[in-house]
Amino acid sequence: MLVVENLSFAYPSAGNLLTDISFAVDKGDVICLLGPNGAGKTTLLRCLLGLAKIRTGSIRLRGQKIDAIPAKELAADLAYVPQAAATVFPYRVLDIVVMGRTPHIDFTAVPGREDYAIAQESLAELGISHLAEALFSRISGGERQLTLIARALTQRARLLIMDEPTASLDYGNQVRILRVIDKLAKQGYSIIMTSHFPNHAFLLCNQVMIMKQGKIVALGSPDSVVTDTVLSDLYMTKVKVVEIDTGESKALKVCLPLI
Repeated sequence: MLVVENLSFAYPSAGNLLTDISFAVDKGDVICLLGPNGAGKTTLLRCLLGLAKIRTGSIRLRGQKIDAIPAKELAADLAYVPQAAATVFPYRVLDIVVMGRTPHIDFTAVPGREDYAIAQESLAELGISHLAEALFSRISGGERQLTLIARALTQRARLLIMDEPTASLDYGNQVRILRVIDKLAKQGYSIIMTSHFPNHAFLLCNQVMIMKQGKIVALGSPDSVVTDTVLSDLYMTKVKVVEIDTGESKALKVCLPLI
């Protein structure tokens, strides 16, 4: 679905923030992007979304360079799920979700019955239909994150880019969001997500991309990439990857920082 080749990015007054980035995303992939603060993760997401103009290299979506794709067409294939934050205006949850229909509505038009029906379907898909009339600013952080995912589903894009989808959430809501991501991948969605929790890679991702100082330093399966050595070097602190018995056929790996 998405192919990035030799991508580099820089602001005019600074050196390269991203250097020689290459990777590909297939249908159903869940790619976890790990790296310390300042590694370039958010900058890379901005490039993938067409919000930052790359210096060299290319980004192709379904074989076409994204800078040649009109914004509305791009939004029909690629959706962004930001970190949840309360809004200033008292929008209903349903209002937020139906905003995902913007790429499919003429500039001078307003959402119609079909658009609201699709929004309701997305709420039902994520199990939050009961929140439709609630104010977005008054629901919990986990519920806001689910609302933003529902908005992306309403957009009907098959590639989802998620910026730390579990940030600031408690364990219960983190697991709830991760289960939704896993479910979407099994339905054929492709997902790129940033995270500060290496354990997420073991829980639901089939690829992990490790970034440091604007470069990819490791790319591959969680078992091959998320190791003691890589994590300890990445975060400049001792990290141990251990296996725990969950009673399932395969042991689960977890990452533990050593103080």
